[in-house]
Amino acid sequence: MKKIILLAFVFNSLLISAQVYEYKIVTCIESIVPSGLGRSRIIDVEDKRNFKDFTSEHNEGRNKSGRSDIRVENFEETKLLNFYNIGGIRFENIAANDAVITSKINTLATEGWELMQLVSGVESDAGTSDGQGIYITRLVFKRKKQ
Repeated sequence: MKKIILLAFVFNSLLISAQVYEYKIVTCIESIVPSGLGRSRIIDVEDKRNFKDFTSEHNEGRNKSGRSDIRVENFEETKLLNFYNIGGIRFENIAANDAVITSKINTLATEGWELMQLVSGVESDAGTSDGQGIYITRLVFKRKKQ
């Protein structure tokens, strides 16, 4: 009896570790361009791409696909507010963006997606007239393949 229980436990463990996941990346872009001239968005891609279609080995020459083949047209774009307006930084806009991004995460969670990793970065000219740039955050989700 103990052997059967042990065998069932081992088999169950193998099934759990062999589960296949699918992954999804959602990108949040928040503008730090003053006077409300920037564009801030959440981008959630609906189209699928196979990276192999756009990969070439240098010893074989270029792949046959061009850059225009990589572009996607089927994506969800959610508006966010810019960090700055004519009066400077807007903390209300940051709070509003947090609420919208949280809503997106919660919606994905109800669809079975688990937030696995968050990666962020900033792009700015950082010169004496540093008035342009973006915050970009990539949210990496996973869920059991359906």
